[in-house]
Amino acid sequence: MTGSFAQLAKKAEQEKAFITVSKEPVENPPLEIYKLGNQVLRNPANRISKVDNSMRELAKNMLTSMYSAKGIGLAAPQVGIQKRILVIDLDIENPATPPHVFINPEIISSSGSINTYEEGCLSIPGVYLDVIRPTSIKVSFRDEMGRPKKMNADGLLARCIQHEIDHLNGILFVDRVTNEETLKKELKENGFFYKDVNTLNSK
Repeated sequence: MTGSFAQLAKKAEQEKAFITVSKEPVENPPLEIYKLGNQVLRNPANRISKVDNSMRELAKNMLTSMYSAKGIGLAAPQVGIQKRILVIDLDIENPATPPHVFINPEIISSSGSINTYEEGCLSIPGVYLDVIRPTSIKVSFRDEMGRPKKMNADGLLARCIQHEIDHLNGILFVDRVTNEETLKKELKENGFFYKDVNTLNSK
C-alpha cells in the first residue's frame, strides 16, 4: 500500500512539472523573431526525436522572447529553428498561469463548425486580419517532459494552436486571408509585401 501511494505521489508531482519563466519583458530577448519575407519562415520544421534539457531550454528562451514581444504564441521557425515545438500562453498578465509547451503537435481531429476571427502574428507586427478556422480541435503532442498528451481545445486556444502549427509547416496566417484587397492594404501600410504571401489552395 505504501509503495503504491508513493508511486501515486511521485506521478502527481511529475504531472505538475512545467516550465516556469518570468513573464516580464526583457530588454534583450534571447531569440530574434523573424519577419514576413524571410525564407526561414517558409521552411517546414523537423520532428523532435528526443525531449531533453536542450529542448526545455529552447522552450524557455522562446517564452522569454514571446513575452518580451507581448505575444501569446510562438513557434520555433519564427526564431529560425526548424524544430516542431511551439509555446502558447493566453494569460500573459498572470504570473501564476503556466504556459503551454507543445512538442511534435498534431491535430488529430477538428470540428465541422468554423468561425472567423481576427488574427495577428509576431512575425507580421501591426497586421490584423480575419481568418476562418475550425472552432475546436483535438491535438496530440509531447509536453516539456516528453510525456505523450492529448488535448481538446476550443475558442482562442484552438485558434492559437492551429496558427502556430501552421508555422511548423511554413504557413503564415496571411496565407489564409481571403480578403485580398484588405490584405494588400494592411501589408503595405505596415511595410510588408504581398509577394511574400503564399496563396493556399484552400482559399
